[in-house]
Amino acid sequence: MKQHAEPNKTPPARPARGRWWLVATTVTVGVIAVAAGLVGWDYGRRNQAEAVVSRLQLKDIPFNGARAYEYLKQICQIGPRRSGSEGMAKQQKLLKEHFEKLGATVRLQKFTAPDPRNGQPVAMANLIVHWKPERTERILLCTHYDTLPYPLMDRHNPRGRFVGANDGGSGVALLMELGNEMAKLDCKYGIDFVFFDAEEYIFNQYYHPFFLGSTHFARDYKKNPPKYRYRCGILLDMIGDADLQLFQEQYSAWWSDTRPLVRDIWSTAGRLGVREFIARPKHEVRDDHVPLHDIAQIPTIDIIDFDYPPWHTQGDTVDKCSALSLAKVGWVLREWLKAVQ
Repeated sequence: MKQHAEPNKTPPARPARGRWWLVATTVTVGVIAVAAGLVGWDYGRRNQAEAVVSRLQLKDIPFNGARAYEYLKQICQIGPRRSGSEGMAKQQKLLKEHFEKLGATVRLQKFTAPDPRNGQPVAMANLIVHWKPERTERILLCTHYDTLPYPLMDRHNPRGRFVGANDGGSGVALLMELGNEMAKLDCKYGIDFVFFDAEEYIFNQYYHPFFLGSTHFARDYKKNPPKYRYRCGILLDMIGDADLQLFQEQYSAWWSDTRPLVRDIWSTAGRLGVREFIARPKHEVRDDHVPLHDIAQIPTIDIIDFDYPPWHTQGDTVDKCSALSLAKVGWVLREWLKAVQ
């Protein structure tokens, strides 16, 4: 569910189509279903001309995708992890213990936001993990770790249980695994992992308080500049799909200050033979990278597989993801970190 979190903020020069653009003008579930089909969301028949699969197997990739997948299972076993919930608190505890055990400095950036149903304040927090905190030139790797409160796009039960395996869990699991390598990773920059809360704390498709965590983070970075600066940022979202297709997100490919980063990441994938990184733009996605770029002025790109049939349905479960996909994305990201100048 990618849409703009700040209705009064001036939008970018290009027309914005968020993760809700398919349904923004529909008024009934039936119309939503028809509209989704008309614009190409035929879940049963993906465009075979776009299918790109490398010959790599899990054993060929020196990134532990199997362990990342086990982390994903562990996250989803918690259950729904919407902002302010018991599930979110359990996830925060899990991540804090995991990264501190690996030697990182972990802190919660707390804030509150109103529940859109009744206006009552909800306690929220971004979780920030610092590696080599003494370095003043840093790279930001981020993902959202909240889940949609309900599977709002589910045709059968839009108020059912939503565990968000790919949409929320996959980026978290990948960074948990990357954390195992940070002590020995040869990178000239300090690195921060940031897990954003309230990326999609919404209860219907017509009200859009998106990106609350990343917007809070970006405003604080702008208003209270830290002693360090971020050279660039990479957002990971929906990167565990077993049928992985990573086109270049259009804003990331279009902004002048992020084009070189897009080229570097996709070139790294090409060098490694990870063909699922498809070097052409496709979807234009409003996501957490937008406030980071527009407010904090951190050149940030979005690595996202938006062609995901179970998106925002009860079907977004662990079995729709794969260790191989997590291994491919993690390997590309790690090798880029080793080579970045």
